[in-house]
Amino acid sequence: MNTVSTARLYALRAMYLLVVAGLGSVLWPGIVMPHQPWGLAQGTVNCMLAAFSLLCLLGVRYPLQMLPVLLWEALWKTIWLLLVPLPQWLNGQVDPATAATAVECSLVVLVYLAIPWRHVYAQYVLRPGAPWRAAGPLPAARETPAN
Repeated sequence: MNTVSTARLYALRAMYLLVVAGLGSVLWPGIVMPHQPWGLAQGTVNCMLAAFSLLCLLGVRYPLQMLPVLLWEALWKTIWLLLVPLPQWLNGQVDPATAATAVECSLVVLVYLAIPWRHVYAQYVLRPGAPWRAAGPLPAARETPAN
């Protein structure tokens, strides 16, 4: 049986709380009392981040069950860091806004350190997936009486 240490569970809870506190202080004031309507892109991002923060709030109580939420965060930030600021940095053309966001996103290292990788491997790689259909015989098709 693969168990996760209490220290690792607290580290996960700390990551969930970090997200909740960060988005709670930056994002939620604009959701609760909006100053102006959002455009399509900004509205989409803000709503996705609001949902993400609420899921992270659940992660404080259920750290292992909500682990896919932290995996999603780690993956999107890693992909963004590799595809957006890294090429700019290699070309010597990082603009200030991208640099600031890259510094914020580089905190994803903390998420990588908190994730219980043995548990992830056991649950998502070694464990069989759910069946595509219910086990057992298929129900017989209903026949219609001939006229």
